[in-house]
Amino acid sequence: MLKLSGIGLLSALHWVCFYGSIKYSNVSVALVCFSAVGFFTALFEPLFFKKRINLVEVLLGLIVIAGIYIIFHFDPKYKTGILLGVACAVLLAFVMILIRQFVQRINSQTLLTYQLSGGWIALSLLMPFYSIRFPTSYIIPTWSDWMWLLVLSWFCSVLAFQFSVNALRKLTAFTVNLSFNLEPVYGIILAFIIYRENKELGWSFFVGLGLIVLALCLQMWRVWAQSKRPVNKQMVEELFS
Repeated sequence: MLKLSGIGLLSALHWVCFYGSIKYSNVSVALVCFSAVGFFTALFEPLFFKKRINLVEVLLGLIVIAGIYIIFHFDPKYKTGILLGVACAVLLAFVMILIRQFVQRINSQTLLTYQLSGGWIALSLLMPFYSIRFPTSYIIPTWSDWMWLLVLSWFCSVLAFQFSVNALRKLTAFTVNLSFNLEPVYGIILAFIIYRENKELGWSFFVGLGLIVLALCLQMWRVWAQSKRPVNKQMVEELFS
C-alpha cells in the first residue's frame, strides 16, 4: 500500500507538471515535451530490472529529445513550459516503470485505488505550502469545474490507466510510453482546431514535431517487424526487452 501510494505521489506530480507546462507555454508545446517519456524510460528501465540498455530504444528516444531541443533552442519564450514538460516526462517514466512490479499480481482497480489515493493525500498535504508560495483567491471549483474534473478523472484517468496497465502486462514500458506519442499528435491537431495555436508556433516547432513523429513511425515499424519474424516468444523477449 505504501509503495503504490508513493507511486501515486509521482503520478500526481507528473500531472501538476503537465498542466503547469500548458500554462507556461501552450497545449502543443506541453504535449511535445510529454513525448520524451520514451527516452527516459529507455534509460531508466534497464537500471531497475538489471538489463542491458537497448541502443535502438535510446536512439529513438534521442530523436524525440532532438525534436524538443529544436523547439527549445529557437523558441526561448517557452523555456519554463518546456522544463516543466520534461519534468512531467521523467516522472511518468518512473511511474510506468515502477508500476510494472505490481501489474502481474494485482488487479488494475486495486492499483488505481491506492495510486490515486496516495496522490490525492500527498497533494492535499502540499496544498497549504503551495498556497503560501502562489496565493490566489480562486480555490473552490465551480459547478462547471466539477463537470470537467469528472470527465478528466473518469474518462482521461481511470479508464486510460486501466488500458495502460493491461498493455503493460504484454509490452515493455518503453513500447507503451513511446506509443503515447500518439497523444501529442492528435492533441496538437485538436489544439490547432480549437485554440488556433498553429498561428503562435514557428517553423522550429513543426521541425521538432516532425522528428517526434518519425521516432513513432520507426517504433511502430519495429514492433510490426518483430511480430512477423518466425522466432519463438523467448527470443523476442530477449531481443526487445
